[in-house]
Amino acid sequence: MSLPFWLWIPLTIGAAAAQTLRNALQRGLIAELGQVGATAVRFLFGLPASAAFFALASILAPQELAFFPPALLFWLPIGAIAQILATFFLLEVMERRNFAVGIAWSKTEILLIGLAGWLFLGDRLGVAGWFAVLLATLGLILLSAERMRALLSRPVRALALRGLAIGVGFALAAVAYRAAILAAGGAGSLLAASWTLLLALALQSSILLLWLLLRDPGVLMRLARRWRSALGAGTLGALASAGWFTAFSLAPAAAVRTVGLIEMLIALLIGRGVFNERASRRELLGQLLVAAAVLLMIWAPSP
Repeated sequence: MSLPFWLWIPLTIGAAAAQTLRNALQRGLIAELGQVGATAVRFLFGLPASAAFFALASILAPQELAFFPPALLFWLPIGAIAQILATFFLLEVMERRNFAVGIAWSKTEILLIGLAGWLFLGDRLGVAGWFAVLLATLGLILLSAERMRALLSRPVRALALRGLAIGVGFALAAVAYRAAILAAGGAGSLLAASWTLLLALALQSSILLLWLLLRDPGVLMRLARRWRSALGAGTLGALASAGWFTAFSLAPAAAVRTVGLIEMLIALLIGRGVFNERASRRELLGQLLVAAAVLLMIWAPSP
């Protein structure tokens, strides 16, 4: 049973909301767990929810599934490792600057996803879709221009390079995951999306557990003490990923991520209400452009 194409839009919006809440919870864990520990939360504690998602998909949408096709075995590790690195750098940027700008750095992925999806998967966005991607990119530049310029003017330009790594990492992960899902079950397969998510989180959890055991085993003890907060963040992350992965099975990754920019509005609201951050006029203009790009992309793609 294939899912209806239009479902990618509400799935993407729900995933963006869950991801923003997850990022906020992870930010609160950095001080105690460090960058790697807070990154591990997103994957380790998302495993139970992802297993439940796969079990539910097996019941609701049973179908023939290619569990380990060559294309999945190629793309899945690429996506998993790229996502780990991008998440690590995202948390670092958010810790050093502010919450909304950390999210903005991550969204430099949009244009890269469009290009990579076209080159590797043959995804086509059409004229309106590409215009939405460019509009979103311009909006994100305006949204974070002042603070990004401050970063570039500082001696520690390595932080700006980390920002670029966030965009590249998330772009590579999105395209790789879409390729893995299509290899496992084809377009619109809920079961393939849930299976790919479960495999990705299992691989990422194994990598991070091994890293922590070898480099900083004390973090695991601190993780155990904060298991309630970590489980909340991990579950939200798994719910977000379930939405992203299922949307990737239906629509081009660039279309999904562009509509996912609705996360920016949620992030600014959280930044204002929880972290007492304020947006400039330029940032507000950027927000309007991003909103226009989201609406245009909802209209643009076709099955």
